[in-house]
Amino acid sequence: MGGTRIRLPIIPASFFGIVLGLIGAGSNWRAAHDLWRLPALPGELLMSAGVMAWAIITILFAAKWIFATREATAEARQPVQCCFIGLAGVSTMLVALAVLPYARAAALAVFIGGASFTLGFALWRTGELWKGDRDPGATTPVLYLPTVAGSFVTAIGCGAFDVPGWGRLAFGAGLFSWLAIESVLVHRLYTSPEMTPALRPTLGIQLAPPAVGAAAYLNVTSGPPDMMAYALIGYGLLQFLLLARLLPWIAVQPPSPSYWSFTFGPTALATAMLRMTLRGDDGPVSTLAPIVFGLVQAIIALILLGTLWLLLSGRMLPATVGASASAVSSPNRGSGFTTQANPE
Repeated sequence: MGGTRIRLPIIPASFFGIVLGLIGAGSNWRAAHDLWRLPALPGELLMSAGVMAWAIITILFAAKWIFATREATAEARQPVQCCFIGLAGVSTMLVALAVLPYARAAALAVFIGGASFTLGFALWRTGELWKGDRDPGATTPVLYLPTVAGSFVTAIGCGAFDVPGWGRLAFGAGLFSWLAIESVLVHRLYTSPEMTPALRPTLGIQLAPPAVGAAAYLNVTSGPPDMMAYALIGYGLLQFLLLARLLPWIAVQPPSPSYWSFTFGPTALATAMLRMTLRGDDGPVSTLAPIVFGLVQAIIALILLGTLWLLLSGRMLPATVGASASAVSSPNRGSGFTTQANPE
């Protein structure tokens, strides 16, 4: 008898960005509940959606490495898309934070697993970057993901699990990695040819370092917000406005899951501003916090609706990748890969 063919989609690592956006939005609502006593339910529903998305994406991503090894290896070697693999660990740490209020021991185990993967991948990817011989066109904000995002989210988690000393070390690793990478990235943006439309949505990640860094800094410190916290928020607000100014230029790229790049930075910015208000700010940050919170929820809702539309219309998977890093925004598209399930 013939085997039953099971078809699974070949998904890119960038889909882990969906988890970051959903759990980030859930964090907004948790902070808003603490500050303004808004209903807690929307935040917990967003957290639950993020955890479910993480479970599905993790299973499919792991299956790709088992049953579509060639495509998985090609993604790991692609100079732009490879950095998104780091989000597997980052999203796992965020899942731990979502679960923490309900099951601390399980959350800690998940966090350690995510942090270990994040560190291992960051060391591998950064070591490859240090070898040089790269196309400048492949220099995009995705370079922040392995070391900067990974270190800052590690710091956030360490603060949440009451080991802020380890979190301060992680914050330092993320801070100086960010400053080093940003100098290279801004030089590329100023001096190299214009980004192709397919790569432009990656600029949404540009907001993440100061915003997630601010959230990390607040998680590993105590007392009223200090100058460092305000500096990070100020730079984050500047990046937010720059992205708003560039949105018509970026939106030349048709709707795609790549726009989830725009979610983690804004949600982290909103959470950090709400937490600063909780910590005693009564100036510009507390004034702007409700405005930023509302804008961020609108952004999440818009991107979530767009993603559901893509899913229902069968256009969720990205287009085929070309060979040139400067022209690529998504890994190889495939209608699926097959396994054999042989009945007895």
